[in-house]
Amino acid sequence: MKKFLVFVTLFLCMLIALPASAYGNDSAAEQRRQIDQLSKNTLEKLYAKYPHARRVINECYAWATLSNSGVKVLFIGSSHGRGLAYNNQTGEKVYLHMKELSAGLGLGAKEYDLIFLLNTRDAWENFIAGKTRFGASAEASADDGVNGGTGEGAEYVAPGVWVFQMTTKGLALEATLKGTKIYKDKNLN
Repeated sequence: MKKFLVFVTLFLCMLIALPASAYGNDSAAEQRRQIDQLSKNTLEKLYAKYPHARRVINECYAWATLSNSGVKVLFIGSSHGRGLAYNNQTGEKVYLHMKELSAGLGLGAKEYDLIFLLNTRDAWENFIAGKTRFGASAEASADDGVNGGTGEGAEYVAPGVWVFQMTTKGLALEATLKGTKIYKDKNLN
């Protein structure tokens, strides 16, 4: 059992360190280009799974995509990601970070994409200012890492905010209370 806990702890540390090193030495312009491409790929996966989403994205006040990775071991978990928000009304683009800590029973690791629909100006302003708060969650998701694209569908998460979550790789089973913080990337905006 001790060896298992040591392995899981090391695995958790490696997963937490990966996103920081993924963009480590790239210029701000290159990081923005990579995030733009991630966002485009995320939307293409969403449209393939939910064809009606293209119309919804185009008609909403604003939208955001975040590509994330997370791990959950027993009673503690962490996720982090990067993405962008786009205002359909003004054309403004805001680059984002996401961090999430969770407490509760769970086990697994996964990569997933979040696509937020921001239906009002207030929802947009609160979202990019980091004021939107998210709460409890219970989920099970699995993907083989080859075919991709399990989609849980859109859920109402805050006033004027809906989200699609699409698991792209991994396996996770969890029942947790999550503290999610989405905020502007100071280096890319």
